[in-house]
Amino acid sequence: MLLFHIIILSLVQGITEFLPISSSGHLSLLHSIFDGESAADQYATNHLFDIAVHVGTLFAVLLYFRRDVFEMLMGLICIANPQKQAAGVRALQVGVASIPVIIAGFILHAWSPNFLTLLSVVAWANIVYALLLWVADRTPVAQVNGQDKSVDEMPWRDAMIIGVSQALALVPGTSRSGVTMTAALFLGYPRTDAARFSMFLGMVAISGAGLLGALDVDWQNSQLGADIALAVIFSFLAALTAIALLMRWIEKSSFTPFVIYRLIFGVVLLLAL
Repeated sequence: MLLFHIIILSLVQGITEFLPISSSGHLSLLHSIFDGESAADQYATNHLFDIAVHVGTLFAVLLYFRRDVFEMLMGLICIANPQKQAAGVRALQVGVASIPVIIAGFILHAWSPNFLTLLSVVAWANIVYALLLWVADRTPVAQVNGQDKSVDEMPWRDAMIIGVSQALALVPGTSRSGVTMTAALFLGYPRTDAARFSMFLGMVAISGAGLLGALDVDWQNSQLGADIALAVIFSFLAALTAIALLMRWIEKSSFTPFVIYRLIFGVVLLLAL
């Protein structure tokens, strides 16, 4: 793959992965632009690079939420300790809620359907899920015992609903972060908590995709290995910046700019098609 293509794909993935605007949809569009009519034939290779840039974003979210990750790991190890039990339960919720997307991911990995490369699917998914995010963002925040709902005290029911919604994101244009944040908002969680839990789920989902991708790599191909390494580095840097900016933005503002962007993106794509 050309260096220019690797850089563009990596930067776009890093910026869009944790923003509710669909990284897969943008990658599908770029593959269509770069490969033209042969995009469907290049599905396997492109999918491999998509996984590589996702791994870069995984490193970024692990670094940004390193304290939360450490607390959840310690909570699992010392789950009998009342002081660390809440973090351990949260780790279990993230793991169990990730099962639906893992199962669906294995099925799609074995099937590799070409219809997922269709830009019309990307366009309509962006429009539909942008509208759902807009409605959810205006849903009043629920309260429990007079306090806003929090990820730190999330019931299992809520965790599983958000986890099941994540499986929908395997359709390009849906946005994994977007659909999980939308589900959390509908359940009454504040924007920052919705984003946090979405990113916790993303750690597991991206790890699973990265593992599957690693099994497909011909590690004796030095050029392919170098290209993948570059993709991971560039996407890591872009994702780390995007996460920091998103978390600052939603502390004081709404998801409306992302909704508008996705609607414009989807409509323009439909018109172009």
